[in-house]
Amino acid sequence: MKNEKDTFYLVRGDFLPEAMKKTLQVKKDLERGKATSIYEAVQKVGLSRSAFYKYRDAVFPFQAIQQTKIITLFFHLEDRSGTLSHLLDMVAKAGGNILTIHQSIPLNGKANVTVSLDIENLKMDLDELLTRLKQHQFIEKVDVLGSGA
Repeated sequence: MKNEKDTFYLVRGDFLPEAMKKTLQVKKDLERGKATSIYEAVQKVGLSRSAFYKYRDAVFPFQAIQQTKIITLFFHLEDRSGTLSHLLDMVAKAGGNILTIHQSIPLNGKANVTVSLDIENLKMDLDELLTRLKQHQFIEKVDVLGSGA
Protein backbone atom coordinates (compact mmCIF):
# COMPACT_ATOMS: atom_id res chain seq x y z
CA MET A 1 0.00 0.00 0.00
CA LYS A 2 1.35 3.39 -1.02
CA ASN A 3 2.10 5.95 1.65
CA GLU A 4 0.54 9.39 1.04
CA LYS A 5 3.97 10.89 1.73
CA ASP A 6 5.29 9.15 -1.41
CA THR A 7 2.50 10.34 -3.72
CA PHE A 8 2.74 13.60 -5.64
CA TYR A 9 -0.06 15.64 -7.22
CA LEU A 10 -0.13 18.42 -9.78
CA VAL A 11 -2.45 21.14 -8.49
CA ARG A 12 -3.35 24.41 -10.20
CA GLY A 13 -1.95 27.39 -8.28
CA ASP A 14 -5.28 29.07 -7.54
CA PHE A 15 -6.34 25.97 -5.56
CA LEU A 16 -3.33 26.07 -3.23
CA PRO A 17 -3.80 27.41 0.29
CA GLU A 18 -2.23 30.83 0.85
CA ALA A 19 0.43 29.38 3.20
CA MET A 20 1.69 27.06 0.43
CA LYS A 21 1.85 29.91 -2.09
CA LYS A 22 3.79 32.02 0.40
CA THR A 23 6.14 29.10 1.12
CA LEU A 24 6.93 28.89 -2.60
CA GLN A 25 7.62 32.65 -2.63
CA VAL A 26 9.94 32.35 0.39
CA LYS A 27 11.88 29.55 -1.30
CA LYS A 28 12.12 31.61 -4.49
CA ASP A 29 13.32 34.72 -2.61
CA LEU A 30 15.96 32.72 -0.74
CA GLU A 31 17.15 31.01 -3.93
CA ARG A 32 17.46 34.31 -5.80
CA GLY A 33 19.13 36.14 -2.93
CA LYS A 34 16.23 38.54 -2.38
CA ALA A 35 16.32 37.55 1.28
CA THR A 36 19.36 36.57 3.33
CA SER A 37 17.57 34.43 5.93
CA ILE A 38 14.40 32.44 6.38
CA TYR A 39 13.31 34.93 9.03
CA GLU A 40 13.71 37.85 6.60
CA ALA A 41 11.93 35.98 3.78
CA VAL A 42 8.90 34.92 5.84
CA GLN A 43 8.56 38.44 7.27
CA LYS A 44 8.59 39.86 3.74
CA VAL A 45 5.69 37.65 2.53
CA GLY A 46 3.74 37.58 5.80
CA LEU A 47 4.17 33.90 6.69
CA SER A 48 5.05 32.31 10.02
CA ARG A 49 8.30 30.37 10.22
CA SER A 50 6.41 27.32 11.50
CA ALA A 51 4.17 27.34 8.39
CA PHE A 52 7.25 27.65 6.17
CA TYR A 53 8.94 24.68 7.88
CA LYS A 54 5.72 22.69 7.65
CA TYR A 55 5.43 23.11 3.86
CA ARG A 56 8.98 23.69 2.61
CA ASP A 57 9.69 20.02 1.85
CA ALA A 58 6.20 19.33 0.51
CA VAL A 59 5.49 22.04 -2.07
CA PHE A 60 7.55 22.67 -5.21
CA PRO A 61 7.07 24.71 -8.37
CA PHE A 62 6.18 22.49 -11.33
CA GLN A 63 9.29 23.56 -13.26
CA ALA A 64 11.55 22.32 -10.44
CA ILE A 65 9.96 18.87 -10.49
CA GLN A 66 10.20 18.71 -14.29
CA GLN A 67 13.92 19.48 -14.27
CA THR A 68 14.83 17.12 -11.46
CA LYS A 69 17.28 14.46 -12.56
CA ILE A 70 19.21 13.93 -9.32
CA ILE A 71 17.64 12.68 -6.12
CA THR A 72 19.08 12.00 -2.67
CA LEU A 73 17.68 9.10 -0.67
CA PHE A 74 18.20 8.24 2.99
CA PHE A 75 18.11 4.59 4.07
CA HIS A 76 18.04 3.00 7.51
CA LEU A 77 19.45 -0.51 6.96
CA GLU A 78 20.14 -3.65 8.91
CA ASP A 79 23.87 -4.15 9.33
CA ARG A 80 24.52 -7.52 7.77
CA SER A 81 26.87 -8.74 5.07
CA GLY A 82 25.81 -7.78 1.55
CA THR A 83 23.03 -5.37 2.54
CA LEU A 84 24.54 -2.26 0.94
CA SER A 85 25.62 -4.24 -2.12
CA HIS A 86 22.08 -5.57 -2.56
CA LEU A 87 20.59 -2.08 -2.22
CA LEU A 88 22.97 -0.61 -4.80
CA ASP A 89 22.29 -3.53 -7.17
CA MET A 90 18.53 -2.90 -6.94
CA VAL A 91 18.99 0.78 -7.76
CA ALA A 92 21.34 0.02 -10.66
CA LYS A 93 18.99 -2.61 -12.14
CA ALA A 94 16.19 -0.02 -12.03
CA GLY A 95 18.36 2.28 -14.17
CA GLY A 96 19.50 4.64 -11.42
CA ASN A 97 23.05 5.92 -11.81
CA ILE A 98 24.61 6.12 -8.34
CA LEU A 99 26.58 9.36 -7.90
CA THR A 100 27.49 9.39 -4.20
CA ILE A 101 27.21 7.06 -1.22
CA HIS A 102 27.68 7.93 2.43
CA GLN A 103 27.33 5.26 5.12
CA SER A 104 27.49 5.85 8.85
CA ILE A 105 29.27 3.46 11.18
CA PRO A 106 26.74 0.77 12.12
CA LEU A 107 25.40 1.01 15.67
CA ASN A 108 23.19 -1.57 17.36
CA GLY A 109 22.94 -3.56 14.13
CA LYS A 110 21.69 -0.60 12.05
CA ALA A 111 23.38 1.71 9.56
CA ASN A 112 22.29 4.94 7.90
CA VAL A 113 23.11 5.32 4.22
CA THR A 114 22.61 8.37 2.02
CA VAL A 115 22.69 7.80 -1.74
CA SER A 116 22.51 10.45 -4.46
CA LEU A 117 21.54 9.17 -7.85
CA ASP A 118 20.79 10.32 -11.35
CA ILE A 119 17.28 9.15 -12.22
CA GLU A 120 17.18 10.37 -15.82
CA ASN A 121 17.31 6.81 -17.20
CA LEU A 122 15.16 5.14 -14.55
CA LYS A 123 13.26 2.18 -16.07
CA MET A 124 10.26 2.71 -13.74
CA ASP A 125 8.74 5.68 -12.04
CA LEU A 126 10.37 6.81 -8.82
CA ASP A 127 7.35 5.88 -6.69
CA GLU A 128 7.60 2.29 -7.92
CA LEU A 129 11.32 2.10 -7.14
CA LEU A 130 10.74 3.48 -3.62
CA THR A 131 7.93 0.98 -3.05
CA ARG A 132 10.15 -1.92 -4.16
CA LEU A 133 13.00 -0.78 -1.94
CA LYS A 134 10.71 -0.47 1.09
CA GLN A 135 9.50 -4.05 0.59
CA HIS A 136 12.90 -5.57 1.36
CA GLN A 137 13.35 -6.80 4.90
CA PHE A 138 16.85 -5.34 5.31
CA ILE A 139 15.63 -1.81 4.49
CA GLU A 140 13.80 -0.37 7.48
CA LYS A 141 13.26 3.14 6.16
CA VAL A 142 13.58 5.07 2.91
CA ASP A 143 13.15 8.85 2.72
CA VAL A 144 13.63 11.31 -0.12
CA LEU A 145 15.98 13.93 1.32
CA GLY A 146 16.06 16.20 -1.69
CA SER A 147 16.16 16.57 -5.40
CA GLY A 148 17.73 18.91 -7.90
CA ALA A 149 18.67 19.33 -11.50
